[in-house]
Parts: sequence; C-alpha cells; structure tokens
Amino acid sequence: MIEALTRSIFVGIMTGSIYGMLAMGLTLQYGVCQVLNISHGEFLMLGAMLTLTLSRTFGISPLLAVAIIGPLLFVIGFLLQTTLFRTLKARTPSPPVFEGSALLICFGLFYIISFVGQQRWGALTYTNIYLTNRVSFLGISVGLNQIIACVIALAIGLAVYLFLSRTRLGRAIRATAEDPATAGLMGVNTGMILALCFGLGTLLASIGGILISWRTPVNINMGFENTVIALVVVVLGGLGSVPGSFVAGILIGIVSRLVSEFWEPLLIVPVYYAILMVLLLVRPTGLLGKR
Repeated sequence: MIEALTRSIFVGIMTGSIYGMLAMGLTLQYGVCQVLNISHGEFLMLGAMLTLTLSRTFGISPLLAVAIIGPLLFVIGFLLQTTLFRTLKARTPSPPVFEGSALLICFGLFYIISFVGQQRWGALTYTNIYLTNRVSFLGISVGLNQIIACVIALAIGLAVYLFLSRTRLGRAIRATAEDPATAGLMGVNTGMILALCFGLGTLLASIGGILISWRTPVNINMGFENTVIALVVVVLGGLGSVPGSFVAGILIGIVSRLVSEFWEPLLIVPVYYAILMVLLLVRPTGLLGKR
C-alpha cells in the first residue's frame, strides 16, 4: 500500500508538472494580456499532433520537436496578439468590453483550430510513445519518457519564474500586468510585452502537448479537456500568479493520480471542482494569489 501510494504521488508530480506549465501559459495570457484564452488547449493539441507528423512523416525525433514546434507556435501566438487582439483592444471602449470580445474571438479560434485538426488528422487516436524504457528511480519503476518530460517541464517552469522575477524584461511584464498605463508612461513597450506574453502562452501549451504525446495516445479532441484542467489550475493557484499556477498544477496531478489509482477514474473531474470550490470558500484568492 505504501509503495503504491508513493508511486502514485511520484507519477502525479510528473503529470502535474505538465499541467503546471500549461497553466503558466494561460496565466500569462490572462494575467498580462487580459485574454481568457479558451482555445489554449488547442495549441496543446497542435503541439502533440505536429510532433506525430514530424516523427512519422519526416523521421524527426520527438525530443527535437520541442525546438521546432515550440518556436513555430510562439510566432503564431505572437502574431495573433499583434493582429487580432491588438486591433480589438484599440477599437473597444473599456477593458471589460475588450475581455468579453476577446473571449468570443478565442471561441472562434477554438473552432477554427479544431476544424483544421479534423481535416488534417481526422478523428482517430494515434500512438507515438517515445522512450518506452522503464527505469528505477527512487525505488519506483517508471517510464523514462515520464522522467524526461517531468524534468523538461520543471526546468521550463523554473526558467519562466526566474525570467519573470529576475530579469529587466520580466519586471516590465509584471509592471504591465499590474498597471499597463503607468508602465507605458515609464517607457515600457506594452504592445510588445502583450505580444510576447501571448506568444509565451502558446509556446508553453505546445510544449505541454509534445510532452504528453511521448507517453499517452493523442487525438484532436484532447485540447478541450486540457483547457478545462488549465482553467481549474489557474483559479486554484490564484489568478495572475505564475508560481501559484505551477504549484496548483502539481497538486492537481497528484490528486488525479490518487483518485484514478485508489478510487474511480470517472470521478477525477468532479474531484477537481470539489477541491476548487472548497479552496475558494476558504481562500478566495487561490493558493498564492494576492489578497
């Protein structure tokens, strides 16, 4: 029993690190750009399915796909912000109106990307498991792909945190998130900051999809369920809190594994929301959100 519990927690941390990275991207998009990106999970789906295509069609290693697909989707996210959302923001009279209109645009992106995925890959489920060797880590037998995916996710999460907290550009991002008008008066190019953050969000989502494709079957419908998870994690961690999102992602990963292993897999999503409701009653700002 102890061994099974330890294994579940360890595997939950590995899964949760990917959830945390995904939620960090959504936090940047909403906390800085004020765009609740409902299509966030579709960029995760694109990352997974493009990895499949690169691997099967061109023989490119799924590990190398991180360096190819990540920058590609970063550019797409950057361009979406500088075209769609920047134009929308310039033509809306107030932030609340912009948020509502941006949400509608994100729904449109959701359906467009889903349609493109349907046309390119169909409704089939594909398996492209990578690095299937099992290794013993801390006395627990786990897949090598799980360990490598976890290390990459943790490294990226730490890098994003250090970037935001220790660099001049990171301080500019935090200033823009807190008060874009004042940040602009202090010389910050807020338009470039918004585009950078939205691009980083799509980058993190795509890498999450790549890492998921290493260890589980993938299909074009995987985006929505991961968007739901990311939304839960963002609220749980505290709206606008990047480190809170990552911590909450690991927590959700552990909970999902424990529920699946010791209770009933169908109850995973209800348990997510039960935890969320209880936390919001006790601490409405989330785990690491500001009061």
